[in-house]
Amino acid sequence: LDLSNKDVANLINILKRIQNELFNIGNMLATPPDYQSEKMPKIEQSHITSLENDIDYYNQNLPILNSFVLPGGSELNIWFHIARTLCRKCERIVVQLFNDQNIDVLIIAYLNRLSDALFVFSRWSNEMQSIKESLWDPNKR
Repeated sequence: LDLSNKDVANLINILKRIQNELFNIGNMLATPPDYQSEKMPKIEQSHITSLENDIDYYNQNLPILNSFVLPGGSELNIWFHIARTLCRKCERIVVQLFNDQNIDVLIIAYLNRLSDALFVFSRWSNEMQSIKESLWDPNKR
């Protein structure tokens, strides 16, 4: 990767921000509601809005999809897809917890947008490296 590329450098900063936000989510999930305070780190709507802006930015020059995308093409693409599928799994678990516990709905919204962002980052990583996407062909055997 060309670390001097401003979009690559920006994506690295976004990923560092996301790591901190995921720790904030961990704090929200690990702390019983009675022990939470306004001073504790948490996810807010502004974090979700930032993810949506990141999605829009990295998606703006990608080809329009007419099929499902398969992981592959570059190692970076594959890692983003792995992260995306793990994020979706976490989202499903948090939805189950939400049905039984007092959990902030913003956590679910954040994880949903994060998985979309990771999908866009996976597509962008191949595009940035001039690697053709692998598309699902339902007729291929």
